[in-house]
Amino acid sequence: MTTTALSQRPVGELLRQWREHRRLSQLDLAIQADISTRHLSFLETGRSKPSREMVLHLSEELDLSLRERNRLLLAAGFAPVFSETTLDAPRMAAVREALRQILTGHDPYPAVVVDGRWNLVEGNASLGLLTALVDPELLAAPANVVRASLHPRGLAPHIVNHGEWRGHLLGRLRRQIALTADPGLEALYAEVRAYPCDQPEPEVELPGPGEIVVPLRLRHDGGELAFFSTIATFGTPLDITVAELAIESFFPADRRTTEILMAATRHEDRDGEEVPVASSKV
Repeated sequence: MTTTALSQRPVGELLRQWREHRRLSQLDLAIQADISTRHLSFLETGRSKPSREMVLHLSEELDLSLRERNRLLLAAGFAPVFSETTLDAPRMAAVREALRQILTGHDPYPAVVVDGRWNLVEGNASLGLLTALVDPELLAAPANVVRASLHPRGLAPHIVNHGEWRGHLLGRLRRQIALTADPGLEALYAEVRAYPCDQPEPEVELPGPGEIVVPLRLRHDGGELAFFSTIATFGTPLDITVAELAIESFFPADRRTTEILMAATRHEDRDGEEVPVASSKV
């Protein structure tokens, strides 16, 4: 099921498609939404027209994105509720400042901001340690972080645990597709899934000896750099752009990585230069 196909259908069909996509019966959703199954059935078949409030209520119970809630409102004949503001708009100044503080505050460790399709929005200076390993063509806007990570001319040849990291990223994409039914993510998944990999991809993510997270392990100067990452989002978004932003912050997973990154920072401070990072500036 894709959002393109969904947007061409009446609101009742959209509700049914999303309910089935969430693997809910009519009874399940009716109980969850505190409405009768008869009412829900009438809405799905088009015998009853939902109010604006009912569309938003069912969208909430189906855990739809703000973008999809707007699509359902349009299909029901209502104006969209949630704005989609460009990041450089004046009203987004506070968001831009928050992103800057997070990114610069995370140096000397890499951090990146991506949109809902994993396109690079911004990165901090330390991200240059990773982007320096990527073919510049893959960093041309709109650069995609997943593509740059798994492409044969991207990070892939430098990733020690390529199969494990690839499986981790593909799993994240699958889960995001299951939640959003986004055709853009489906196309990205099909593309990167077809990239060659010289290591077996684990069927399930299992911890190695002493591991508590899946690490990103990179070859570096005859040794390795090891990272784990966290992902942060805005907690109470009412704008589609803000809702779809994610900040991935990488942390050193061992002492050697910490020492190398700290040394690189001292070197930059001495030279007064920063490693360039391809991005769309916020």
